[in-house]
Amino acid sequence: MKVYLTKINESWIVDKMRSEFYSFNPEITTEKIKNADIVWVIAPWLANKLKTKKFKNKKVLCSVYHLDESQSDKNDIENFKKFDQFVDMYHTISLKSKIQIEKYTSKPVIQIPLWVNSNDFYPIENKTELRKKYELNENDYLVGSFQRDSLGSDLSKPKLIKGPDLFLEIVKKLSEKNDNLKVVLAGKRRDYIIKNLLDLEIDFKYFEMASTETLNELYNILDIYIVSSRVEGGPQAIVESATTKTPIISTDVGVASQILNPESLFDSNNPNSYFSAVPHTEFAHKKVKNYETPQGFKAFRSLLSDLYES
Repeated sequence: MKVYLTKINESWIVDKMRSEFYSFNPEITTEKIKNADIVWVIAPWLANKLKTKKFKNKKVLCSVYHLDESQSDKNDIENFKKFDQFVDMYHTISLKSKIQIEKYTSKPVIQIPLWVNSNDFYPIENKTELRKKYELNENDYLVGSFQRDSLGSDLSKPKLIKGPDLFLEIVKKLSEKNDNLKVVLAGKRRDYIIKNLLDLEIDFKYFEMASTETLNELYNILDIYIVSSRVEGGPQAIVESATTKTPIISTDVGVASQILNPESLFDSNNPNSYFSAVPHTEFAHKKVKNYETPQGFKAFRSLLSDLYES
């Protein structure tokens, strides 16, 4: 059995996942689609650019992280339906997404959370020295957010499914209680959050092109990581927070309820419920162990084997 994973080249989490799967599973992967028995489409939003004639006589596995059933992306469902004819099996990372996807296809949908590379993400003991490294004070209350939040040609509009408006509402209230609050941002397309933090006069540090090493260190200096999304497949920040023992509070999206304690969840329709939520770091760290590498690849190898033999 040989597996080819489609390329995306967006410097995003999926590129990293592709690289890691090839690195940890060299005996079953190939860089040439013509040599593959299975084509694994890991970026379904690029499906319309794929040359489907190359799928002939091959099994096709497609990862779908979530479907946008709101009106924010009217093409999402239609594109899914068009590509469905080429797919033999779907993979998704959360039970919520599995239920959602099954409404639009008769093909099997297998739910397995994405792995987290424990060589890249892990707890660091000396957090005081880490804060000094990034010119942050020991008594700063650091709130983290490492996901994209902006839309539009000028990136001035909020990507509402990611809940940047909720994040800002929560951070504003937190800042009223913590004079030393500082927001730590990472990743591209943070323009909406940055503009509003400036308007609110809330201090922040921004790491646009953070390396994996830097991201791991940033998780380790946080007092809290907030996931404020309304819709998610993952997000990967939940498993990364769990494996680095970073305190995290999240809306009940994606894999949140599978990894986090119920007391660590809040309602996206009621931002004030955030203040009743409590992070349970050890609980999450224990839950995420099954998804850490190399253990995290076992379920995927089994899925691929089942598809190959079907």
